[in-house]
Amino acid sequence: MRALLRFEGVALRRGGRLLFGGLNLALEPGGALQVVGPNGSGKSSLIRLAAGLLRQERGHIERSELALADDALALDRELPLERALAFWGGHPTGPMEALGIGHLATVPVRLLSSGQAKRATLARVGASRAPLWLLDEPLNALDADGADRLARLVEQHRAAGGAVLAASHQPLGGNWSTLELGR
Repeated sequence: MRALLRFEGVALRRGGRLLFGGLNLALEPGGALQVVGPNGSGKSSLIRLAAGLLRQERGHIERSELALADDALALDRELPLERALAFWGGHPTGPMEALGIGHLATVPVRLLSSGQAKRATLARVGASRAPLWLLDEPLNALDADGADRLARLVEQHRAAGGAVLAASHQPLGGNWSTLELGR
């Protein structure tokens, strides 16, 4: 089985500081890995590195097609939510319903609350059809219902052969392997 994400001997330096070195990981289809650690340990940097937004100092990274959910909304704020999500491809209706925002399909993105915007960002990832999801602090701005819905969406994605790498200070629902940074 081919890994959807593989790090071999990866080192990352930011601001002159080595965040991690010699990191090896493989995320197979159906896998879920939560990155944990104190602030500044490199959790978000690892997600950005996995996304190809940063370059490693050493080592090798292989990645499949991916979708990233971070602090960037990445949706046209003037469009109705469903049209803004459709820009990214796929069929947004299923993920919108799964995340409890289907009723907001015609609402302009700019009018969404923080929690609704977070759900919209996660729906964008869900609609992408990418086998690898990268989630940076996915529970920020979500209430308990949103967190439960995200856990179910992640489980569906994994059951369909997808994989998820998430950085979070909070426990994520479901069954996750853990990688601790900064210890």
